[in-house]
Amino acid sequence: MNLGQARVLVTGGAGGIGAAIAAELLAASARVMLADVNAGALAGVASRLGAADGCLTAMVADLGDTASRNALCSQAIAWGVNIVVNNAGVSHFGLHDELTPEQIGQTLAINTLAPLLLVAELLPHLKAQPQAQLLNMGSVFGHIGYPGYAAYSASKFALRGFSEALRRELAESSVRVHYLAPRATRTPLNSAAVTRMNVELKVAMDPPVVVARAVRRTLQRETASAVIGWPEKLFARLNALLPGMVDGAIRRQLPVIRRHAQRPQAPSTAAASITDPRSHPA
Repeated sequence: MNLGQARVLVTGGAGGIGAAIAAELLAASARVMLADVNAGALAGVASRLGAADGCLTAMVADLGDTASRNALCSQAIAWGVNIVVNNAGVSHFGLHDELTPEQIGQTLAINTLAPLLLVAELLPHLKAQPQAQLLNMGSVFGHIGYPGYAAYSASKFALRGFSEALRRELAESSVRVHYLAPRATRTPLNSAAVTRMNVELKVAMDPPVVVARAVRRTLQRETASAVIGWPEKLFARLNALLPGMVDGAIRRQLPVIRRHAQRPQAPSTAAASITDPRSHPA
């Protein structure tokens, strides 16, 4: 699609990747609507990118809330959206039995259920457009299940399956469906533990602009599915063909992953009374 004719809704627009996507698309002459639950951060991004010129608009929306999501869809349809980038997401790094039910539920609600519901509501409008596109932002962990990211991997595997099925469902329509899988990216979504682990394992971390450029290329070339980065592309293919080989490679990393992913143990009362000088009289 000629991005000069595009009106692009980007969810998760206040985050590092969302803001970079907006900047990249604006530079390609697209009009952009940013949506995010964080009103303050969203206003900051809109101000920085120059909302006053009329090419950028912003709307506060909680994708996990039905009324808020419906309001966003109504606004986007009235605005004339013809491209949707489902970028909003959450990530809780940790061993699965140490995650709370709330963390697991939020991961699936925002990463998987919200984009499915958003697309379902916007699809009749998009199908009526001469050209339209849906781009679902996945992850390399949607190709490779990775320790410390069990719920997150599940959410992205589901999003990849949805993208594949919907692309085939809409093959005879004007809507093109894409799935883009970034590798590790330097954003505030990463905890300090994730950053330390990636450094120790020598995992490459891309700046958000690398992902944003891949989004632009995907939309312009109408690429069905892509993984960003090498050797991540290779590992994704190997995992599909020879999962046992990838099992062995990841198993060698497991002690490092566990050390960074496990919840820190609180000191016992007895230990605290010995090590904390405030427990002893002067």
